[in-house]
Amino acid sequence: MERGKCCSDLRCEGSIHPTADWSFCTCALLGFPALWGKNVLVRAFQLGACALLFLDPFRGPGRFLRRRKPFQPFGVPSPSPLPNASFKPSSGLLKDGGRLAHAPSRSSPRTRLRRRRGRGRRKPSARLFAHPTFPRAGGRALPWAGPRSNWPRLKRRRRGLGGAAGTGGVGCGAALRASLRPFPFSASSRRFGAGFAPRLAAKMMGPRPVLVLSQNTKRESGRKVQTGNITAAKTIADIIRTCLGPRAMMKMLLDPMGGIVMTNDGNAILREIQVQHPAAKSMIEISRTQDEEVGDGTTSVIILAGEMLAVAEHFLEQQMHPTVVIGAYRKALDDMIAALKKISTPVDSSNREAMLKIIQSAISTKVISQWSELACSIALDAVKTVELEENGRKEIDIKKYAKVEKIPGGFIEDSCVLRGIMLNKDITHPRMRRTIKNPRIVLLDCSLEYKKGESQTDIEITREEDFNRILQMEEEFIQQMCEHLIRVKPDLIITEKGISDLAQHFLMRANISAIRRVRKTDNNRIARACGARIVSRTEELREEDVGTGARLFEVKKIGDEYFTFITDCKEPKACTILLRGASKEILAEVERNLHDAMQVCRNVLVDPQLVPGGGASEMAVAHVLTEKSKVMTGVEQWPYRAVAQALEVIPRTLIQNCGASTIRLLTSLRAKHTQEGSQTWGVNGETGALVDMKELGVWEPLAVKLQTYKTAVETAVLLLRIDDIVSGHKKKGSEQSKQPGAPTEAHE
Repeated sequence: MERGKCCSDLRCEGSIHPTADWSFCTCALLGFPALWGKNVLVRAFQLGACALLFLDPFRGPGRFLRRRKPFQPFGVPSPSPLPNASFKPSSGLLKDGGRLAHAPSRSSPRTRLRRRRGRGRRKPSARLFAHPTFPRAGGRALPWAGPRSNWPRLKRRRRGLGGAAGTGGVGCGAALRASLRPFPFSASSRRFGAGFAPRLAAKMMGPRPVLVLSQNTKRESGRKVQTGNITAAKTIADIIRTCLGPRAMMKMLLDPMGGIVMTNDGNAILREIQVQHPAAKSMIEISRTQDEEVGDGTTSVIILAGEMLAVAEHFLEQQMHPTVVIGAYRKALDDMIAALKKISTPVDSSNREAMLKIIQSAISTKVISQWSELACSIALDAVKTVELEENGRKEIDIKKYAKVEKIPGGFIEDSCVLRGIMLNKDITHPRMRRTIKNPRIVLLDCSLEYKKGESQTDIEITREEDFNRILQMEEEFIQQMCEHLIRVKPDLIITEKGISDLAQHFLMRANISAIRRVRKTDNNRIARACGARIVSRTEELREEDVGTGARLFEVKKIGDEYFTFITDCKEPKACTILLRGASKEILAEVERNLHDAMQVCRNVLVDPQLVPGGGASEMAVAHVLTEKSKVMTGVEQWPYRAVAQALEVIPRTLIQNCGASTIRLLTSLRAKHTQEGSQTWGVNGETGALVDMKELGVWEPLAVKLQTYKTAVETAVLLLRIDDIVSGHKKKGSEQSKQPGAPTEAHE
């Protein structure tokens, strides 16, 4: 009987008998005819022969079959229309003289030895016996197929079979695709264990990625971050580069509230700019720090910091480590500070003419320079007024005790410094006095009202007399407070809280003027100007708490508003600067310029040391660094010399802003500083010529220059040390309002 017929008889409604092909195989190998079906004795003999074959003399019984799936006994139809490949024979059996002999198999000791030596038998093609009619074992063809000479015949027979013969209606192509495995792992699993195939697949795919950061987080690292930081710093520096020097240009900005800002002050410009890059935010922060510390040099520090980073970019491109650049920068900073102190000159702070020249050189680059004499006098008088020396230490608090009041209208020439305080307040009662000479002033921190409950207070009244009694108690309480005040005989009472109508009545009858709801800062300045003490309880008022330092109190109407003046104080330690101008924008710019002038004056009074301006000090320090770099050894000499090159950006920018020839003047200035005694030569910002700053009278405080150099170098070092930026933001409401299908991205 043909094998195809025998195999086809074993099909039953799309399922394959698990022992059909095995019994046929056994019959064929033993030489018996394959008579399957009706003869029960033949079937029993065939099953017995199969049982004998399952006893492997080399590896012991029970190992001929290995389960890849849960065990399925003989005689149970397979639930799948495809061949059941749960049984794997251990070795190929050949017919040898009518006697069973075990041929050298893949798993015999000899074959295992050859496999270890690298001479294992070549495995036949996995696609050769892939047809569903032939059982498979984990991707390998079963060994009963016979010698290799029969493989092409079987292959042709496999192509001749249709899908209905063995798959129950499933196409032959689909059955082939379902029976094929991408990789024959059975042999490896037999030798290395059942988990070898997943491990091998994991090795081939590489390490599994580990998610640490959130999906909304964006990360950048490496050289890309350093390049981005340097680019951001140079961009910020280029914004305000034209705002340096006497010929500086102005910027017009719109603030978030819709107002207009016109200025050339570096801090004021950067304060209105909205940036996203973290390095740009750091640059803006150093401008604010410079303004708070010394009040001047906000533009110079940004330009210098940007140039420090720009010259470092070349070394990073040459694969120089940032730590080497940072070490050279720190060493250069120490030499810069030493060189600045060496070329500085002392100044007499009591000399008014010298102080005015210093302030004038500071505000020569501002809008207020055309009124330089008036501005210098106002700044010097204000700083001298608030100067307080205690225990050998000078305290000059301009922000707290030198208040600037801007009143639109009039001329800038009408601006002045008041030896006293001005308030935008009027008296509380119209019948009170508006002008008092040599007033006795009482300052209060409490209200002249009946004390109210902090929360809801309910009073239950059963009789009419009780309501009158309550009103009488309130009146007696307020009258008692007014009597405490009247006892010290004041002429003016100023309180930070409210004054009730009843208290105003009692004070008016005592010929006492009153001003209510004054700011805490204004009250402190009044106390410092007239020598009064702020009292929190009226019953604690004493005679020594009354201020008698002011000589005039008057209320004036300027424009549409009333202003209170407490002036002509004997020894005022607080003052008010009254500014008049055509518009609010001009007044705001004048206030910024005046603030810089007062800060310069304060710096000179605290540390009376000066250095030449106009880029002379930068060129002198650059020359010192260049000479020291010539004797240095190692890689650090190049970043060290680059710092000297970066310092030249200040005189170069001055030359560019005044429209002169940059290369010619900078080369001449560099050659001039190589000569002895030429450390004070710099650039005249008005004409662009090289002049001696000592003769021109352009000086800068040493404190401002030191702060500029320290801040610029430290910022450059800080940004160079950054090699990783991780930015992540939560989803905002605007993102949730997008269309459902639109993808969302994490904002930087």
